[in-house]
Amino acid sequence: MRRRSFLAGSAACAMIASGAAQALDDVPIIDAHMHLFDATRPQGAPYTGSPQFKGGQSLPAPYIAQARAAGISGAMAMEASGWIEDNLWLMERVESASFFVGMVGMLEPDKPDFPATLERFAKNRLFRGIRYGKLWGLNISTKLDDAAFIAGLRRLAAMGLVLDTANIDMDLLQTVVRLTDKVPALKIVLDHSPAFAPRPADREAFAALMREIGGRPGIATKLSWNVITAAMLDHVEAGKPVAGLSAYRDRLDMLTATFGEDRVMFCSNYPQTVGPVVTTVSQISALAKAYYVGRPGAEAEKFFWKNAQTIYGWIKRDPSQPGP
Repeated sequence: MRRRSFLAGSAACAMIASGAAQALDDVPIIDAHMHLFDATRPQGAPYTGSPQFKGGQSLPAPYIAQARAAGISGAMAMEASGWIEDNLWLMERVESASFFVGMVGMLEPDKPDFPATLERFAKNRLFRGIRYGKLWGLNISTKLDDAAFIAGLRRLAAMGLVLDTANIDMDLLQTVVRLTDKVPALKIVLDHSPAFAPRPADREAFAALMREIGGRPGIATKLSWNVITAAMLDHVEAGKPVAGLSAYRDRLDMLTATFGEDRVMFCSNYPQTVGPVVTTVSQISALAKAYYVGRPGAEAEKFFWKNAQTIYGWIKRDPSQPGP
């Protein structure tokens, strides 16, 4: 992207931040999805953010500084590794800063040691669930008929913990519908739903799946605000990222209508959001506020923090955080 285009995108975000979004400055925000990692460790790290994110480290202090500047008072840290040892590494980072209200780890429900490992991590109230989907060489869609896997998810549900899942495609959407049939009590969160757009040939089937998911109260989603590339939008020239709310509105309208006001959550997806158009947590917050500025205040509060509290049961650890 040319520098002029980048600056135009940044200016658009700045205008949003200083304009209509100010009407929601008093609404508390909990970031329901961000990542911590450190590739400078001897073992490295399997994920290091977007291609534009440099340095190989996403540690609490730099993120917290950005988040507070964006009006965010707490965050949920999501696994950024398929290595079981990194559950403990993430928990230690989350425990070290009261800004973090919870975490979601990565465990495999079909493993023989899953019950004991889950029990051990869940003793820490900050551990709010696991992430398993089409990540780290795994495929949740192949596990639907695995008795051990389903038993593990039933255990997760019985403990009031959440299953986060990514990356969304038609197959994954069909899978989560079937999972709610097999484990009705399981709370499922679809990560980064604005990033998925069906192929033209799949649009009718996608619409049917969205109607089905809309009727399944156990399925929620996070509206991440990272850049939507032209490949995902029919009306934009291929290969060029786009900035500003106009690029997101149709997708966001469809998703908020599908899930309803009680099943959508704000998240930054930092530092995956560091890219050629959207670069800072403040820009992400501004886009989200601009979208919600015309909606009832109660609905905005649900989106920015209450729904994440209801779904995850995150733990208030600092007086600046919302809730009792």
